[in-house]
Amino acid sequence: MKIMPNIPHSAGKTLDRRAYGLYTLPKMSNYALILAGGSGTRFWPLSRNAKPKQLLDLFGKGTMLRQAVERLSGLVPAENIFILTNHLQEAEVRRQVAEIPAENIVAEPARRDTAPAVALGIGLIAARDPQANMIVIPSDSLILDDAAFRSLAEDALNLAGKEAALMTIGIRPTWACPSYGYIERAGKLTAEGLTHDCYEVVRFREKPDATTAAEYLASGNFTWNAGMFIWNVEHVRSQLAAHTPELADFITRLTQTEQITGFIANEFPALTPISIDFALMEKADRVLNFEATFDWDDVGSWISVGKYLPTDEQANASNSPLNALAATGNIIFTESGKRVALVGVDDLIVVDTGDALLVARKDRADDIKKIVAQLPETLV
Repeated sequence: MKIMPNIPHSAGKTLDRRAYGLYTLPKMSNYALILAGGSGTRFWPLSRNAKPKQLLDLFGKGTMLRQAVERLSGLVPAENIFILTNHLQEAEVRRQVAEIPAENIVAEPARRDTAPAVALGIGLIAARDPQANMIVIPSDSLILDDAAFRSLAEDALNLAGKEAALMTIGIRPTWACPSYGYIERAGKLTAEGLTHDCYEVVRFREKPDATTAAEYLASGNFTWNAGMFIWNVEHVRSQLAAHTPELADFITRLTQTEQITGFIANEFPALTPISIDFALMEKADRVLNFEATFDWDDVGSWISVGKYLPTDEQANASNSPLNALAATGNIIFTESGKRVALVGVDDLIVVDTGDALLVARKDRADDIKKIVAQLPETLV
């Protein structure tokens, strides 16, 4: 067995390629890439740049990152899970998922959108197992039925090794949402051993206006694009070579380098910022869409959080003791669990932390990220 030179690790350790696992891990075909970057603006003041939504425990069930890792239990071995984050959040990510090998947690040296991030994950996995089947998931989706998720994901991973296609998991729309991307589908796939509904994809549609979203909903041929992908590594690399050669070349050079950390630091920032949908999925030769059999929520704002908090008879949602007098439809979240009293106010978001207090109208929830831009750096 050839021993490769040492490579530095971003957390300060020095690992050689044997320790990294490129030659010594037993061959297991399932891998996962969890995307865990992002900023902390939508859930301010609870979230900060160093601790965005996926690193918060918003529902008393553990952080969303922890839930994402646990959701993969029995589907992907811990040593086959890779997590991409950024330098601001790296330490907290490592603390929360200590069971994931340290070398599998990588801080991107620059923000380059989802296509370069996914390419980086593909490269790391391809270096370990060129024939791997992998699933890509965001770290900040709320899924309560983990067993249903695992069942569908296992079906998709098994199919990835048999079908020359890139696969997505789509969410059946429950309303005409103009804030999501949509996937238009055609006929249902028939394949041996397939136990979940899977469809051929016609095309991806960007965020529509309200009228178009209503048409999509009425047609019954669309799912929401939830940003979850499954494919065989060899096949996705061939598709990148055909449609996004810059990323394909990056992956090839990453699998060949002896200095992985240095290569990422030098080469990743030079990649063109672009989403994985634009860079690959909309151009791919063949895409399949599994329809989710599990619940899903992207928890995009405090409004979404309010749906999962205890609610009183006046539709006030709160994670702490609450007294309300002529007050309806409010969302209260306190870090300390202190008692809150509301008198004569409706449809407010009130979030209290140790160093900041937010009071906003629910219909202005999307503007919370705008006020964050005006705050001192110590509060973001």
